[in-house]
Amino acid sequence: MTESSLTQLIERDGQAVARRMKTVRVTVLDGPDKGAVFEGAQEEIRVGGDDDNDLVIRDPSVSRKHVSLGLERGGIRVRDLGSTNGTFMGDLRVNDVVIRGTRELLLGTTLVRVEPTENAVEKDLSMGIRFGRLVGTSTAMREVFAVLERIAPSDLPVLIEGEAGTGKELVADAIHRRSPRSGGPFVVVDCGVVPRDRIEGELFGHAKTATLPESQGAIRAAEGGMLVLDEVGDLSVEAQAKLLRVLESREVRSLGASSPVAVDLRVVATTSRNLQREIKDGRFRQDLYYRLSSVVVKLPPLRSRLQDVPLLVETVLEDLSRRRAAQGLTGYSPLDPRAMELLQHYDFPGNVRELRNLVERFAVLGPDASVLAPTNGVPKVGGHEIRTDLPFHDAKEIWTEIFEKTYLTDLLKVHHGNVSAAARTSGIDRRHLQRLMVKHDLRERDRADEG
Repeated sequence: MTESSLTQLIERDGQAVARRMKTVRVTVLDGPDKGAVFEGAQEEIRVGGDDDNDLVIRDPSVSRKHVSLGLERGGIRVRDLGSTNGTFMGDLRVNDVVIRGTRELLLGTTLVRVEPTENAVEKDLSMGIRFGRLVGTSTAMREVFAVLERIAPSDLPVLIEGEAGTGKELVADAIHRRSPRSGGPFVVVDCGVVPRDRIEGELFGHAKTATLPESQGAIRAAEGGMLVLDEVGDLSVEAQAKLLRVLESREVRSLGASSPVAVDLRVVATTSRNLQREIKDGRFRQDLYYRLSSVVVKLPPLRSRLQDVPLLVETVLEDLSRRRAAQGLTGYSPLDPRAMELLQHYDFPGNVRELRNLVERFAVLGPDASVLAPTNGVPKVGGHEIRTDLPFHDAKEIWTEIFEKTYLTDLLKVHHGNVSAAARTSGIDRRHLQRLMVKHDLRERDRADEG
């Protein structure tokens, strides 16, 4: 591979069977985190103050989600993520640019160096475009499918990493259906929803008491099948220690019980957190991480595989139409071309879950409801003019701002300002939704509505 060719497809008999990617190294040259380094070969490297970034920078002048570095064939795509203090290359403030070779970027007051290395990683590609209910023609998803095809028939523990809405539970379900345990139970525990004072009883069960009947717990309920620990990073350190003992001994002792019970099950965990950062900060046990991560599957965000949008839209419409047919109703028609164009140029902070919600909205309301309507020959979306007199990226940035604010305003209105309900409906992570509200000056209104 040449320096400009950071990714290379490897073909056999005219078919792409693998992808070779150079790693990209990001080094903090100046600032509070001077000396910090991240190196990886992945679709996107995120840098910012939040713990779920690949490179976490504690400088207060760096935004929580500051900049994205996307690995492309022609170079590294640098995208500012709406940061407060901007991303600069020299004196030039950049929003979306492809760089080649080594460059220095100023993020707030922190200086970082971005450089491709000579280290390369080769990843196999699946020949299929579906795995269970997951679909995708992109190289990123074909890499995921290739891993899933190999590990599903095994009994290895799997850790599925990805942002909210990327389909982590769908991956777990697909693994289960392809495994020798498919005839057994599929038990999901959402560690982020169950209150901390109840999670141990939920997992391990409890013996019968004077006021409570016996509960076997999720671990025993998954006997012979699969236990999915959704958002495992939300477990308390105390619960992590007890879970580790279960995984090591293959026995579980219910709360209040005098003796343990042997268990036989496969464990799959999911997380939207950066568990390596959680380990470093003392919030997650390293030994438990090793037990859970025999195989790590990283799901790419939808914004890094927008070429999959048409197939995803088609799949969602087919699913929605089947549900309508079961009710004796007519199925949905294909989306208006302009609706599809909008979806193919949107960043999807809520990922595939958000896409599904938007597709249903467009399918139900359609152009007749002025969701997408041309006015006086000027393309408009929801009543807002699309600036065809501007360069593509500038016009897209303006429209994205309008779309986000309009969508969030309507969403919060429907849910009477309830942020949690709005996050669930939209498929947007609650913390990201709150940041978008601040960005679009919706924060005070939301607080008033909630209080």
